Amino acid sequence: MMRPSKSHPLWFAFVVHRLSGITLALFLPAHFWIMSLALTNADQLDRFLTFADNPLVKIVEFCLVFLLSIHIFGGLRLLAMEFLPWSNAQKSLAAAAVGLSLFISGTFFLQAI
Repeated sequence: MMRPSKSHPLWFAFVVHRLSGITLALFLPAHFWIMSLALTNADQLDRFLTFADNPLVKIVEFCLVFLLSIHIFGGLRLLAMEFLPWSNAQKSLAAAAVGLSLFISGTFFLQAI
């Protein structure tokens, strides 16, 4: 079995993709529970939405959107690696994905303020 080299530039992209996926998987049950409050307990949903106006919650939302964006672009990178020939531009594409993810999550964050 070949072991990936941790010194390879895309090792970080691999780790970030896996960690973002785990984090999002842990977040989804809480998200679905909160969304179900719209149908089952409107008062409790209103209390949560009041809590969600807290600036710390906005920062956590930014992080979640960033993780989602990173995970999506990481998945697209993996699909491209499977189906497209790659050159030395992989590092640049991975960096562009991170930059675009920051832009997307930052846009959501600025809309929330």
